[in-house]
Amino acid sequence: MQSPINKIAVVGTGVIGTGWIIRFLFNNKQIKVYDPSDKQKKFLLDEIKRTKQLLKKFYKKKINIDNQLKFCSSIKEAVSDADLIQENAPENEKLKIRIITEISLHTKKSSIIASSSSGLLPSKIQSKAKHPERILIAHPFNPVYLLPLVEIVPGKKTAKVNVVAANKFYTKIGMKTLILKKELPGYLSDRLQESMWRESLHIINEGFASTKDLDEAIIYGPGLRWSLMGTFLTFHLAGGEMGMKHMLEQFEPALKLPWTKLKAPKLTNNLKKKIIEGTKMQSKNKSISNLANQRDNFLIDLQKLLKKYKV
Repeated sequence: MQSPINKIAVVGTGVIGTGWIIRFLFNNKQIKVYDPSDKQKKFLLDEIKRTKQLLKKFYKKKINIDNQLKFCSSIKEAVSDADLIQENAPENEKLKIRIITEISLHTKKSSIIASSSSGLLPSKIQSKAKHPERILIAHPFNPVYLLPLVEIVPGKKTAKVNVVAANKFYTKIGMKTLILKKELPGYLSDRLQESMWRESLHIINEGFASTKDLDEAIIYGPGLRWSLMGTFLTFHLAGGEMGMKHMLEQFEPALKLPWTKLKAPKLTNNLKKKIIEGTKMQSKNKSISNLANQRDNFLIDLQKLLKKYKV
């Protein structure tokens, strides 16, 4: 049985590492920190100071840095008694392999080692480590102290018990976990973001739009809908009373049109079935009318917020 996760070590205190530390602080965790750069200590403390009042209201909790946070002079000192180690080194496979391997030499056998990688394969990262079964990816989103999503990606040697324990831990600190069925480069969210980023680069490069045009194309259009329903439920509603089945029939010909630089896969019966069944499960048997009402009320409230905060 996996022991409770109370003592945390954070290796690397850039934007992501600092975000993790702040979230951990507001969840009453004891945290040991290591970063080879002295400048990062100031960055971390400045960020805690900047966000402290806002997050006190958000979490409805206070933090005590003196009691909760300890700066360490080595990886060994930071990780030796930790229940979970959150690694946040730069996105360089060789560097991460080296650091994860070093961490693995100085931890308890039961410790979970989680890398905040944005797209590297966990099987590679755990390849030279001691007890690789406790190593996995826990990929968050900036700002980590506010955005709830964390993608948990097991490697080939990751034990299921450690995936379950990590899932339980991140859920308890207020995160929305997505456990990938199998590892793939870029995971889920970054692959989706990257596809839009690459398409945007083509559009700008060919002179069709400015960066402002493309941002506003998302902000005032699909972005508002995505923040409640994502892509698939949004398209499910686009199909009217027949839902996704009709949407696929209506828009299948568009997959062959040059609307994107990406080549679409063939819309086979098997793929259609997965999409239709998936959206049916997502909708939880709510009617199209009920879903549309939920969406419309959300969009009214969201646009009020957009007017309040728009730069």
